[in-house]
Amino acid sequence: MGSLLGSMAIATGALEAEQGALDATSNNVANVNTPDYSRQQVILSENAPIVIGNVSFGTGVSLQQLQSVRDPILQMRIAEETQAQGQLNAYVSQMQQTQVQFSSTGGNDIGTQISKFFASLQQLSTNPSDSSLRQAVLTAAQNVANAFNSTARNLNQQESSLNSNVTQDVQQINTLTAQIAGLNQQISSLQDVGQGAGALIDQRDAAINQLSGLIDVSEIQSDGTGLTLTTSNGSPLVTGGQSFALSTQADASGTQQVYSGTNDITDQIVSGDLGGVIQARDQTIPGLLSSLDTLAGGLADGLNAANQQGFDLNGNAGGNLFVPPPANDQGAAVNMAVAITDPSLIAASSDGTPGSNGNVANLSAVANQSISGGGTPSQYYGNIVFQVGNDVSNSTAELTAAQSILQQLQDQRGSISGVSLNEEAANMVQFQQAFDAAAQIVTTVNAMLYTVINMGTLTNP
Repeated sequence: MGSLLGSMAIATGALEAEQGALDATSNNVANVNTPDYSRQQVILSENAPIVIGNVSFGTGVSLQQLQSVRDPILQMRIAEETQAQGQLNAYVSQMQQTQVQFSSTGGNDIGTQISKFFASLQQLSTNPSDSSLRQAVLTAAQNVANAFNSTARNLNQQESSLNSNVTQDVQQINTLTAQIAGLNQQISSLQDVGQGAGALIDQRDAAINQLSGLIDVSEIQSDGTGLTLTTSNGSPLVTGGQSFALSTQADASGTQQVYSGTNDITDQIVSGDLGGVIQARDQTIPGLLSSLDTLAGGLADGLNAANQQGFDLNGNAGGNLFVPPPANDQGAAVNMAVAITDPSLIAASSDGTPGSNGNVANLSAVANQSISGGGTPSQYYGNIVFQVGNDVSNSTAELTAAQSILQQLQDQRGSISGVSLNEEAANMVQFQQAFDAAAQIVTTVNAMLYTVINMGTLTNP
């Protein structure tokens, strides 16, 4: 049957349970501003009753566990959007640097220099024997070559610096995967003995979010080995307590390629900061350099051919105005150079007489000739500028949308896993009142036990 000692056990058990609940509430309040913290929910359970005859006596309450409130599906969505934002953020950053090379501010861009060159030819046509006007054409030609050289060289330098970014990203990825593997081990150890690992799971989720900002990550939950992480193409990153480091190796051109074991996975990385860096380095910038080479080679070939149709100031047949570009135009922009230093060698004459300006028309006509790939030199360059601007604009819009989606998901996570001070205040009052009531029972039962123990003494003088 029930007893005072049984009542005391029930009351002291309640004190322990409510004290644990108060501790959990205090911890929630303390972490109200902690990023990625998942609030702890108190799970109380009724103890198994004792049955004596036809009567079932309750044995009180126990604090079964402190359960972190989280939505695994929502956490995976946050990781996915973090990957998208990481890729777009890196790509937009690189494209904004690239766009500077094609800005007309300052008048040193390729388009402005090409326009100035053809304008100098128009001036030369008014007096083809004037040495100052000839020098102006030669200077304008040199400025065109310098503009191509500078733009191509800066793009090459940017491409080279992205190699360093790839190496740094891979190092950060390896640090995070090793950290996640270590947390996996700690979490499994606690869960194996039935203990909660909410704080460690929060740390692991935060590390996975950081990892998602760097590379595309797929999560696989397994009861046997815990959490497994791979890239989107299936290359292992973490399996339980073991991490698999990525590495970088330079290819024949010096470009750092990303390897998983012995497999080159560079082309398969499409998300995270690393995906954005690789896209800019391996696709966008090489494409722009190729377009500049085509423009530089076509412009040089066209002007050389036109200059060869006329005669210089000395009555000799014209030669090359620019150093002939390679046959495939590769490297034409960065290596573009004027072939002459003597302004008298500009072939303005069409008949060999000093006063003739007939061949200036042929030189000027190059402005309206189609470059390989379509369009006049100015149109072709305009298309390059438009492409860069369009990439920046579209990617920036996509980044803004991705940031908005990620913020919505994080707000949703906050509404589920975040700490509400109002809710915690209500819980604290509830647990405090239950604790006070249990303490009153302990006091009452203690007094009753004292009376029972001293009953014989009180009845005998």
